[in-house]
Amino acid sequence: MLVENKKDRLILVTGATGYIGGRLVPRLLELGYHIRCLVRDPAPLQRYAWRSAVEIFAGDVLQPDTLVLAMQGVSAAYYLIHSMSAGSDFHQLDLIAAHNFGTAAQSAGVERIIFLGGLAETTSNLSEHLRSRLETGNALRSAGIPVTEFRAGVIVGSGSISFEMIRYLTERVPVMICPRWVYTPTQPIGIWEVLEYLATALSVPESSGRIIEIGGSEVITYGEMMMVYADVRGLKRWMVPVPVLTPRLSSYWVNLVTPIPAAIARPLIEGLRTESTVHDPIARQLFPHIQPVDYRTSVERALAQLKPDKIDSNWNDALSTTLGDEAPVTVTIHEGMILEHYTRVVPASAEAVYQIFTGLGGKRGWFNVNWAWRIRGFLDRMFGGVGFRRGRRDPDELQVGDVLDFWRVETLEPGQLLRLRAEMKMPGIAWLQWQVTPREKKKALLLQTSFFAPKGLLGWLYWYASYPLHRLIFCKLIDQIATQSISSKSKQD
Repeated sequence: MLVENKKDRLILVTGATGYIGGRLVPRLLELGYHIRCLVRDPAPLQRYAWRSAVEIFAGDVLQPDTLVLAMQGVSAAYYLIHSMSAGSDFHQLDLIAAHNFGTAAQSAGVERIIFLGGLAETTSNLSEHLRSRLETGNALRSAGIPVTEFRAGVIVGSGSISFEMIRYLTERVPVMICPRWVYTPTQPIGIWEVLEYLATALSVPESSGRIIEIGGSEVITYGEMMMVYADVRGLKRWMVPVPVLTPRLSSYWVNLVTPIPAAIARPLIEGLRTESTVHDPIARQLFPHIQPVDYRTSVERALAQLKPDKIDSNWNDALSTTLGDEAPVTVTIHEGMILEHYTRVVPASAEAVYQIFTGLGGKRGWFNVNWAWRIRGFLDRMFGGVGFRRGRRDPDELQVGDVLDFWRVETLEPGQLLRLRAEMKMPGIAWLQWQVTPREKKKALLLQTSFFAPKGLLGWLYWYASYPLHRLIFCKLIDQIATQSISSKSKQD
C-alpha cells in the first residue's frame, strides 16, 4: 500500500554525511518526500547536489536539547548513526545516543523510527560491535515508538567500509594470509537493495515494529568474496590459511596494507567471526518487488562506480593535506581511487581561466613542464602505447571524444569543466580534470584534480613511485594556468 501526499510527510534523516545516509537522501527525494537532515556539522553537506532540496538542522544525539527543534513536525525518522570511530567506549555512546533519540522522537510525536542494524546469530560470544548494533535497536524501541529495524551483514558498494576492506586487501595483497574469520559464512547484500528496503519501508506500513533480516541471494565466506572480487578485476590471488591470527593482529595487518585504521578494523573483524545469514523470510514477503542479487553482480555494480563522476558518499582517509580552508594540495583515497587535488584562487575571470586550460596540448604544449609529458609519451610508445604525437584536432576548440596528445576528452562543460581520460599504458585508469568557478572581486577558484584507479598491487606501487614527480609536474602546471590566465586578463584590459 502506497502512502499518499508524500510531500506533506516530513522525514528526518540522521547520518546524512555518512555512507548510507548520503545515498538515502536523494532516493527519498526521488520518491517525493520532504527531507530534513540532522547533522553535527552542516559543512560536509556542501558537496552534495541535493543540499538545497532539504532542510538542515545542526544537532548531536548525545546532546538531547539539540534534538527538540529537529523533531518538530517529523512523521518518520531514520536512525543511521553509530559511534564505532569514537574509541573503546563506543558501545556505551551508542546506547546513550539511541536512548536520547528515541525519547526525543516520542516527545515530538514521531510515528516511526527506521534503523539499520547488524545481521548476526544471537550468541553469547558476539563481538562488541555487533552486540552494540543489536542493543541500539532495543534502546530505540524502549521509547515506545514502533521501530523498523533492518539487519544487514556486509553491504557491497563503493564507499562501504566492509567492502572497501575487501577491495584494498584483494587489490594490494597477491598472497593473502587468511585467519579463521575469512571462512565465516555471510550473506552480503548490494547497496542498491539496502537503499530500496530503507526507502520503501515508509510506504509499507506492515513493516512498522518489525525486525527484518536482509541479505543477498547467496551465502558465501569472506574468503570467497575476496576471490570473486579478484576474478571480476582480472587479478590472480592466492589464499594461505593462518588459523592463529587473532582479530587484534588482523586489524594491525589491515591497518598496514589498507587505509582503514586499526581502531576501526578491529571491531569489524571481531564481528566477522560470527555467522551473518538470513533466517527469517519476512523481507521477501513485505517487499516482494526487491529481488536481491548474488555477490558477483553486486561487485560488478560497485566497480562500475570506478569513475570520477560516480564518486559518492563514503568514509575516506586522507593521505596528506596542506592545512587551510582552500588547501593548495590534498591527496585522498576514495572508493578505490586516488585523488590529487590542487587548488588556486586566480585574480582573473572564470572565462579566462577556462580558455587557458582548454587550450593545453598539441602545438601549444603544456607550458614549462612540456619536457615531462614528452618523456612520458616516449616511455608509452616503448611499451606499445599511443605516445605523445597525436596532438589535437583544433588549437582552440574541444569536443567530447577529441584526442589531446595521449589523453581523450571525456567530459566538457563550457565555461566550467574539462575532464581528460588517459590513454597511455599504465596499471590502472587515470583522469585529469580542471574545474573553475567564479569568485567575488573578479577572481576565480581553479581546482585541478588527478584521478587514478590502480589495478592490483602493481597499480598502487606505480602511483607511490610516480607521486613525487606528479606532485612537481601538477603543481607547476596549475601555477602556469593561473599565470597565463592573469596575463590573458591583462591583455584584454
